[in-house]
Amino acid sequence: MIETPRLLLRPMQPEDVDELLLIFSDPKVMASFDGALFDRPHMERWLQRNLEHQAKFGYGLFSVILKASGALIGDCGLEQMEMDGAPAAELGYDFRSDFWHQGYATEAAAAVRDYAFEVLRLPRLISLIRVGNSASQRVAERLGLKRISEFTRYGHNYWQYAVEAKAC
Repeated sequence: MIETPRLLLRPMQPEDVDELLLIFSDPKVMASFDGALFDRPHMERWLQRNLEHQAKFGYGLFSVILKASGALIGDCGLEQMEMDGAPAAELGYDFRSDFWHQGYATEAAAAVRDYAFEVLRLPRLISLIRVGNSASQRVAERLGLKRISEFTRYGHNYWQYAVEAKAC
């Protein structure tokens, strides 16, 4: 578990499915992915994949809980992937649109960044951001990530941001 002044980040649990569905069935959120809205079966598969990732790698996504109300307002964490032929840990986050522009993504992502470097001892983090997603771009830059490339994946253009552990 990770605690910040306003948030509690805890490992995702199967019981989070309905609250996560509020995020991934929101057209404003899914516009960033240019994808279809999730239904419950899709949400259950997504959550199961993330729970399996957590078990395999020892880290993954956290459910982001607003301390003031106890509401699950987003997810934030790390996903192990391959980038440019090498393993990489991607820092990512998704939040309910009614909680955007309040600093929660930056607060949660900074806590996960620090956890990745100080506890997990990861050497580097990346973040993949859809070109044009200026809000996510600002969060990455506030955390010290620098844009290092632009690439196309699955037919969409992305910026790759990165930060080394020693840079923080």
